[in-house]
Amino acid sequence: MALKIQKMDRLSAAARSALMSRIGQANTSPERRVRRILHRNGLRFRLHRRDLPGTPDIVLPSRLTAIFVHGCFWHQHKGCRRASLPSTNPEKWRDKFERNVARDAAAYAALGELGWQVIVVWECELKNEAALERSLRDRFTLPDNAKRLESGASTLDIP
Repeated sequence: MALKIQKMDRLSAAARSALMSRIGQANTSPERRVRRILHRNGLRFRLHRRDLPGTPDIVLPSRLTAIFVHGCFWHQHKGCRRASLPSTNPEKWRDKFERNVARDAAAYAALGELGWQVIVVWECELKNEAALERSLRDRFTLPDNAKRLESGASTLDIP
């Protein structure tokens, strides 16, 4: 796995540890943004289903679809500038990232074996929410919300 090495940390080890300990696993800002997009397009979902492999962030049971909203740094999004390797203790970080990526792959495979479709939304994709919304609408074959709103419609017809 080729990782870029990030130069220097501006925080002390204690400050970095305190900062990292406050990073949550569920209901993150990127996850909430994806949920808003899905809800705005008439899709209803469940959150953090622990009975499914990998505990997907968002689950659409009626469509057998599990959505993971991944941070580019923690899950090492290939080709993303945010997927860097800290220069402090790089061996520890490399091992951690490799375990994360392997765990993700195992969860996707297990879900696939159970007949579930897996969608991964990367944090960097949220820079362009309109493109992400179009992509999700196309994936779920939903009508174009913008056109319906222009015509005065207030609800979506979900196929």
